[in-house]
Amino acid sequence: MQLGMVGLGRMGANMTRRLMRGGHQLVVSDLSADAVKQLSGEGAGGSSSLEDLVGKLKTPRAIWVMVPAGDATEQTVQKLAQHMQAGDAIIDGGNSYFKDDVRRAGQLKSKGIHYVDVGTSGGVWGLDRGYCMMIGGPEEAVKRLDPIFKTLAPGIGEIPRTPGREKLGGTAEQGYIHCGPSGSGHFVKMVHNGIEYGIMQAYAEGFDIFKNATSKELPENIRYDLNLPDIAEVWRRGSVVSSWLLDLTAMALTENPTLSEYEGYVQDSGEGRWTIQAALEEAVPAEVLTAALYVRFRSRQQHTFAEKMLSAMRQKFGGHVESGAPKKKAS
Repeated sequence: MQLGMVGLGRMGANMTRRLMRGGHQLVVSDLSADAVKQLSGEGAGGSSSLEDLVGKLKTPRAIWVMVPAGDATEQTVQKLAQHMQAGDAIIDGGNSYFKDDVRRAGQLKSKGIHYVDVGTSGGVWGLDRGYCMMIGGPEEAVKRLDPIFKTLAPGIGEIPRTPGREKLGGTAEQGYIHCGPSGSGHFVKMVHNGIEYGIMQAYAEGFDIFKNATSKELPENIRYDLNLPDIAEVWRRGSVVSSWLLDLTAMALTENPTLSEYEGYVQDSGEGRWTIQAALEEAVPAEVLTAALYVRFRSRQQHTFAEKMLSAMRQKFGGHVESGAPKKKAS
């Protein structure tokens, strides 16, 4: 199948390569001429602009947008739509806010252009592992694009089948699903990333407890100098808390048990905030996910004013002097 790919960053470029490996014909576009040249050298067709990209595709066209969420995606979608026609499809595979998908889908529907939102998980490993995809949009367009999704997806692989799953059918076992109408794909991916925050935070807190098990504040007979790489590794094998995130944790700890090359500044890409907003709109309690998001905010500050307030109140009501706090001179 022929597909246009806009955005040749780490994921866009590797998705292009995986699709070409699967026999699809790709025409690519990027702000970097060098990125286009690189993929052209690997077998993709190059283009000099979005208009040129559209012109090189046969109708009905399909163009996958893999650029940063927000203004970049908005501008790209709107510019593509100016040159596309009824029956064509624009696929947003980034991490867009699902309400933006609903709005764009409504705008493009008036021109007869299909808009498909695809929440894509797989990161830099997707070239070989494949990409888990959560898809929203009109059924007609999703069915036409199925060969693309099937090639990008991991497939069943060696993962044991869920008992009874064979009776349900569908593509979930292949690693992709059609979630529903416009916005639903990115909605599911949004919550996926919110859950990811919570899982990561649980691992981080647990290993922090391990690391501090040698604290001098503890009685000597219950101080433990634990091997963190070994704990991560043994949990990967038969433990109920095993996961790909634990696999990556084990990898990082094996490379450097102290993680000294990391500063501890943790960014959030937006989906965690949107997940909490959705929980508020639905009146659904999401304590763990909310706390995990707040920890990411906390990681960007050395000491917050709130913490200074806590320290001041402890000193005032109980005379507790925090480490580093000014001490009164003896009279």
